[in-house]
Amino acid sequence: MAKPRKVVPKAESKCPVTRGEVDLSKYEELDGEWRKIGLAAPARRALVDAKLYKVSDLRKISLADLSALHGMGKSAIARLQVVMDGKRIRFR
Repeated sequence: MAKPRKVVPKAESKCPVTRGEVDLSKYEELDGEWRKIGLAAPARRALVDAKLYKVSDLRKISLADLSALHGMGKSAIARLQVVMDGKRIRFR
């Protein structure tokens, strides 16, 4: 006879987005340019929260500051750098 499996309850999420505490519609109004580039939602939210709404706004921030934003990963930074290079835009 097989042992009964122990049921372990799932840990509650610490993420306010997952818990439904964040109004995502506010981001949809502001992250259009980031969507066109193909950035993931956490990176788009990080940029909007930092009041960066378009590629030219990235002139206001350093690469180190961008990297420190919660939700901004290596892939998003690489994608932004490609777009910035194409537009001849540099970080502060």
